[in-house]
Amino acid sequence: MRSSVFEALQKLDGQPGALFLKIMEYGSMSVEIYRPSKTDLQTPHLQDELYVVISGSGEFFNGGERASFNPGDMLFVPAGVEHRFENFTEDFVTWVIFYGPEGGEKEKA
Repeated sequence: MRSSVFEALQKLDGQPGALFLKIMEYGSMSVEIYRPSKTDLQTPHLQDELYVVISGSGEFFNGGERASFNPGDMLFVPAGVEHRFENFTEDFVTWVIFYGPEGGEKEKA
């Protein structure tokens, strides 16, 4: 399996009004391309997730903490945690990788 940012965005553009699109799946893992418009209206997810920022910058609210992000940054969110992108530029696009069991994996001691 493979996908490029260009191919994923072409597929997303082919879905009028869509902000995200699943690009691949394997076992418990799925990968989406996500391009919110002005406001990120996400709610907590059932699986752990990893974001890899493709383009744009802004702030990321994650479980009560806020941090800036830029292209190439990786952001982790445990399952069930409130999170969202804020004050992001118009060119913001990210990969979203969901994985693991519902409720998330347990942190190693």
